[in-house]
Amino acid sequence: MAVTGAVMVTFLILHMLGNLKIFLGRDSFNEYAHALRTLLEPIAPYRTVLTILEIGLVVSVVLHMWAAISLARRAHKARPVKYVAKKSQAGGYTTHIMRFGGLTILFFVVWHLLDLTFGLVNPKGFDSAPADRMIAGFDPSRWWVTLIYLVAVVMVGLHLRHGIWSAFQTLGWANRARYKALKASAVLVSAVLVIGFLAPPLAITFGVVK
Repeated sequence: MAVTGAVMVTFLILHMLGNLKIFLGRDSFNEYAHALRTLLEPIAPYRTVLTILEIGLVVSVVLHMWAAISLARRAHKARPVKYVAKKSQAGGYTTHIMRFGGLTILFFVVWHLLDLTFGLVNPKGFDSAPADRMIAGFDPSRWWVTLIYLVAVVMVGLHLRHGIWSAFQTLGWANRARYKALKASAVLVSAVLVIGFLAPPLAITFGVVK
C-alpha cells in the first residue's frame, strides 16, 4: 500500500509540474508533452518510455486497490464484531470517504484520459496539439467539466492527506514530538497538489489562459 502510494504521489507531483507549463505558453506546454513522448530517442522508439511508465502507473493503481481490499478483509477477519466506541488516529471525515473517494478518483481518471490524452470526448480531438486540447477541454462553455475536475481533485487531496498521514503512522513516526509537524506536512503536500492541479483549468475557464 505504501510503495504503490509513493509511486502515485511521485507521478502526481511530476504531472502537476508539467500541467503548470501551460502558464508559460502553448509552445512550452507542447514541447513538454513532446519531450515525454520522445524520451531516450533514438535509442528507444517513439513513446516507448512513456508507455512503460504508464503501464507501471496502472500496475501501481491496481496493486494499491488490491492492497486496500486485502487490508480491509484482514481487519474484518481480525475483529468481525465492531468496537462499541471507535476512535481512529487518522481522524476526521476523510477516513469515512476513502473508499468512495477512491472510486470517484478512478472514474475521473478514465474520463480524464478520454478527454485530454486520447481526445475522444475533447472538442479538438486526438490529432490536435496537447495545449489546444487542454484549453478546449476547460473552455468556459464546458464549465461543467471544470466543476467535475475541481471535485475530483479535491477528493484526490483528501485521499492523499489521509494516505500520507496513515503512512507516517505505519512507519511509527507519528509520536507526540512529531505529531503536529507530520500532520502539517500531510496537509501541506495535499494542498500544494490540489492548488497546482486546479490552477490551469480555473485559469482557462476564467479566461486568464487563452
